[in-house]
Amino acid sequence: MTNFIVKKVAVLGAGVMGAQIAAHCVNAKVPVVLFDLPAKEGPKNGIVLKAIEGLKKLSPAPLGNKDHAALIEVANYEDDLAKLEECDLIIEAIAERMDWKHDLYKKVAPHIGANAIFASNTSGLSITTLSEGFDADLKSRYCGVHFFNPPRYMHLVEIIPTEFTKPEIADQLEGFLTTTLGKGVVRAKDTPNFIANRVGVFGILAIIHEAEKFGLSVDVVDDLTGAKLGRAKSGTFRTADVVGLDTMGHVIKTMQDNLPNDPFAAVYKTPETLAKLVEKGALGQKSGAGFYKKVGKDILRLDFATGEYVPGGGKAADIIGRILKEKDPVKKMKALRESTNPQGQFLWAIFRDAFHYIAVHLDTVADNARDIDFAMRWGFGWTVGPFETWQAAGWSQVAQWVKEDIDAGQALSSAPLPAWVFEGPVADKGGVHTPEGSWSAVSQSFVPRSTLAVYERQAFRAPVVGAGAIDGRTAGTTFHEDDSVRIWHMDDEVLVISLKTKMHVISPDVITGFTKALAEAEKNFKGLVIWNADAAEGGAFSAGADLQSALPAFMQGGAKAVDPIIKDLQDAFMSLKYANVPVVAAVAGLALGGGCELVLHASKRVASIESYIGLVEVGVGLIPAGGGLKEAASRAYKEAKGNDILQFLKTGFTNAATANVSKSALEAQAMGYLKEDDVIVFNAYELLHVAKVEARAMFDKGYRPPVKAPIQVTGRYGWATIKAQLVNMRDGGFISAHDFKLGDMIAEIVSGGDIDQGSFVSEQWILDRERKAFLELLNHPKTQERIMGMLQTGKPVRN
Repeated sequence: MTNFIVKKVAVLGAGVMGAQIAAHCVNAKVPVVLFDLPAKEGPKNGIVLKAIEGLKKLSPAPLGNKDHAALIEVANYEDDLAKLEECDLIIEAIAERMDWKHDLYKKVAPHIGANAIFASNTSGLSITTLSEGFDADLKSRYCGVHFFNPPRYMHLVEIIPTEFTKPEIADQLEGFLTTTLGKGVVRAKDTPNFIANRVGVFGILAIIHEAEKFGLSVDVVDDLTGAKLGRAKSGTFRTADVVGLDTMGHVIKTMQDNLPNDPFAAVYKTPETLAKLVEKGALGQKSGAGFYKKVGKDILRLDFATGEYVPGGGKAADIIGRILKEKDPVKKMKALRESTNPQGQFLWAIFRDAFHYIAVHLDTVADNARDIDFAMRWGFGWTVGPFETWQAAGWSQVAQWVKEDIDAGQALSSAPLPAWVFEGPVADKGGVHTPEGSWSAVSQSFVPRSTLAVYERQAFRAPVVGAGAIDGRTAGTTFHEDDSVRIWHMDDEVLVISLKTKMHVISPDVITGFTKALAEAEKNFKGLVIWNADAAEGGAFSAGADLQSALPAFMQGGAKAVDPIIKDLQDAFMSLKYANVPVVAAVAGLALGGGCELVLHASKRVASIESYIGLVEVGVGLIPAGGGLKEAASRAYKEAKGNDILQFLKTGFTNAATANVSKSALEAQAMGYLKEDDVIVFNAYELLHVAKVEARAMFDKGYRPPVKAPIQVTGRYGWATIKAQLVNMRDGGFISAHDFKLGDMIAEIVSGGDIDQGSFVSEQWILDRERKAFLELLNHPKTQERIMGMLQTGKPVRN
């Protein structure tokens, strides 16, 4: 085994992408130096400093913790080129101009270390042409590395080696990008716009073409091509506005300039509508107008016919909405193909165009069909890739329909589908994805997944339709399964409990599941990991206690009847905290309310960078009652180490009283929901592996549960101090009377209430007060309004 360790990264270019790539390196604790031109006036590093300031204001936030912006080292090309010598990876991210890039390369090449990897974040320029002028050694360490915007959140990175790039360079880079930065890597060929932008931008052009042909407006198209198709919610035209119509135009131009003999070259013409918008400076969201324009509170849409903005809000026809809800992909595609509704015909046309394009170009743009599917899923936010869609809808039948449309002159090109579509292994197997691998049009064989060591860290890799890979929902040996939980293992000394409830809410059956899992783990395993099978697919860790399941008890017996349910929840969490084997929470996505309390009671937390953790009960007029406030009091006492506990209690109080939710695992650490020695994982596919490693290591070190000890509290002094601030906020009109009541209750519980400052109380003493306050609030009309509002609309009621 040879380690490739990136001790430092340099990013050349502090524009939108360069600055955000630098920010994500800092998120991952990778030291980074960000370069740009020297400023003409003011501080010499002014351009970079301004870019770093901009990172703090960007939404969605590129930094996991805004305070970490200060960790980005600043540099300019005039004074600081020597700093490049200490960098193991140098990423160039300046504007998409071949001549500008070449000029910069001449400057930096002499300063690049002998073993450093040099890469360009170009979105489509030829990597081979960019490397012209390098000596043979630097050429062998140069490749393309294309991040997608915003780089913290978009899973895809394309690596584009040239014929000169040493294979181990691309392998080392793939390992670093996958684990350290948490990316899904696809190897692309050095063709214009690589894979995702090539296929994605063709798709957008086809959609514009077919929308005009079928007379559909931009809002209707966006409703049809967004969430209803399992694609980005913003649809097609709104996404283009967000990306920037000038950027879109640039990517289209790259295709025009470099693909004159492409069978689809006619489609690469810049749509007249787009050209006119760019010409008059309507560049999308950044200029305030594009395909859409915001006027006051209204969103207007562009009318293709007149070029004017008119009221929007158009939606898919009901009949098409029903077709798109069809679960069987074969029936769905058949219904669209046979539809007489213009919207149905439009949808069939864009599917046909995409299938036609990827089949014709598979041999030139990608090594295999899987890479095209992953590129579109990870780079464009599709839930299912285009080849997967085709295969699921019935490979041979769909191929026949596409052929009929090509022959009838209805397709966007007269190029025939390649022979491999109709005959040989793909037709025999019913598609391009099989258990052996995915189809390569070049090698005419099914190519297996990469066997790089980094992928051994992924127990369940990203699946593709038809590959039949093992899945976290069914893998391993099941010890117990019901509608709420699955308790299972893979003969690796660690037991896993996976929640199956909607949003992984904690119901009485889930609590029973915890008890079963803990008993079995203590008897036969080194540890217990709480991990959900959809952790890498954007699923929640847990959206909290299951309010809905407690409603019948409340309706029949009032708040009193809910008491045993809350007591069971508290007892379950305490038994996890004091278990005789380590309990590791593998957190990804939302961990709210009771979900947050579950996290707090684990022996250790392994959290995906994209973990959103918080005690949100005040939003429904309640207070945390699963031990969240008890943990705030306990942690404040431990952190104070003899100093004034109130100073350490303020964070925990504020988090709960304001329903503060972390915007990342790094922020959750700063808020105290994660501890300093908890592990943050950047690739959610590695979460289970790391959690199991932690559980085994803790056991092997001789794990003992924490000793039950009393908590010192601030008593009536702390309660009164916090209450005085709440009175000011209420009287100043910043919070409602009910918010004041909730805040006061939280203050009473975390401070220990009406007892002497410095008193010691047990954990159970605080838990009893949490439960008492929770039950009192359940009977409060204002709380009931908030609960009903949340159940009916999904939004908090402010009353």
